[in-house]
Amino acid sequence: MTKFGFGRTMLGALALSAVLAAAPHPASAQADYPNKPIRVVIPFAAGGGNDLFARVVGNKLAEVIGQPMVIENKPGAGGRIAAEYVMNQPADGYTLFIGASGVMSIAAAAYPKLSYHPTKTFIPLSMIANFPLILVVPVSHPAKTVKELVEWAKAHPDKSNYGSTSPAFTISSELLKLKSGMPGQMIPYKSSNEMVLSVIQEQTLFVISDGPPAIPQIQGGKVRALAVTGSKRSPELPDVPSMAEAGYPEVNTQLWSGFFAAVNTPPAIVAKLEAGLRRAITDPDVSSKLKAMAVTPGGGSSADFRKMIDADIENYVAVIKAANLKFDN
Repeated sequence: MTKFGFGRTMLGALALSAVLAAAPHPASAQADYPNKPIRVVIPFAAGGGNDLFARVVGNKLAEVIGQPMVIENKPGAGGRIAAEYVMNQPADGYTLFIGASGVMSIAAAAYPKLSYHPTKTFIPLSMIANFPLILVVPVSHPAKTVKELVEWAKAHPDKSNYGSTSPAFTISSELLKLKSGMPGQMIPYKSSNEMVLSVIQEQTLFVISDGPPAIPQIQGGKVRALAVTGSKRSPELPDVPSMAEAGYPEVNTQLWSGFFAAVNTPPAIVAKLEAGLRRAITDPDVSSKLKAMAVTPGGGSSADFRKMIDADIENYVAVIKAANLKFDN
């Protein structure tokens, strides 16, 4: 019995050794990364800014690391569905997330019960690009500057309102109110296009909008741009002053988009992705394509991206508390 038991034990050990030998070693899997296509999950529908960013950078990243990028659009719940999906995938570097500021830093500040955190549930790999917002008013309005708008709103508080479609725009507008002392009631809309249309139709006094729906209307003379958020002018609107030039340097909201990986992704894989993304985003052809979309290309380090996001969250939390804003989870 002893011999038989020993033999079975030895056979079992040999079989186990064979299985372990055939299975990829974690270190080997990291060294071989990537050896299959990488999924890139986008939290919005195809054709939007984040989708375009991901495809432009993804094409170059595929060249850099030698594997194709498979784009998956998973819109819904302001991007939170896609974020929750990615955080529950294996942390092996084969599922990446395109996180926009609204889904990440703004959501973290606005929703107390958010199921994820931008820098705790995810690893920020590299920012793709950032871009300012644009303050617009009806072309028929007498205000030609931000200060004139503020003074007019103070003199006509019952007529001072603004349009918004998400916490990103609400927070930006409330920040202007906080720093200028102007009044303004928020009017909700379903899309940025509707929001800008509300200004054209003089249903709202002003909106602080992203570029794609606003710039064509500005260039077409349908709305008047008073300022872009931040300290620099937009190349697309060289005649429009920055908020800093307009006298409100603290109204510096910048939206952004970037690549993220799940938090437990091995450091060696993170390092490969970070290096590959920096090469891809700073490639002259990619940078020129991003600039053509009226954004400032990123491509910085993972550490810098993380610091920016954490600072973003702090700033947004402060505005939300100061303005006593409430958002539904």
